[in-house]
Amino acid sequence: MTLKPFPTDWQRALVLMAHPDDPEYGTSAAVAEWIAQGKDVRYVLATRGEAGIEGLPPEESGPLREAEQRAACDRVGVEVLEFLGHPDGRLTESLDLRHDLAAAIRRHRPDGVITLNHGDTWGPGTWNSEDHRALGRSVLNAVGDAANEWIFPDLEGPRHQVKWTAILSMNPTHAQPVSEESVDKAILSLAAHSRYLQALDSRPVEEQAAEQVRRATARDVGGPAVSFELYGL
Repeated sequence: MTLKPFPTDWQRALVLMAHPDDPEYGTSAAVAEWIAQGKDVRYVLATRGEAGIEGLPPEESGPLREAEQRAACDRVGVEVLEFLGHPDGRLTESLDLRHDLAAAIRRHRPDGVITLNHGDTWGPGTWNSEDHRALGRSVLNAVGDAANEWIFPDLEGPRHQVKWTAILSMNPTHAQPVSEESVDKAILSLAAHSRYLQALDSRPVEEQAAEQVRRATARDVGGPAVSFELYGL
């Protein structure tokens, strides 16, 4: 299937994902590319990732993972990072989550929103976590909520209409070509999650990061690219 070019007529994007490290599995290569072009990309994460490191209690893991995410942002040029404080591993498709996501959209007023795969799997034999599924589906609803003055009347600021929503999906429709420099920045951004990656695999974190990012950007459109499924276009 031939993928369409990712839109270029926008200035600000908001990355809405569940955990620290979620933006780094491919999306950050596109983020690095966009920021190099002068675009404004911001991150809002639903949780602090406090339940994500085996053997490390949440009260220690949460601050550590926040710090790793800030370092990851620095490596691709993201200056705005927020955490909504929902419980890691227990995200649900709730009105509370939709409310907080819609509030973030109104607060940052992006042209487009980027989020995670909300399907059941990442492919054959690879189950997608409930946090990812709940967050992705809630983002799609929150995009509508942010544009509606009546659903959450307590939200501050005027309603805001997002032009497009991009999903890091198993069924992509659009591709964003990225330079080798952007790929390298993305590898460094994933490697910034060093304590998290050390708990997953005994290999050096740089090796893990390079493998993951190069796999995610291997879409053949004449060079490395990040692919998304776009809604709203």
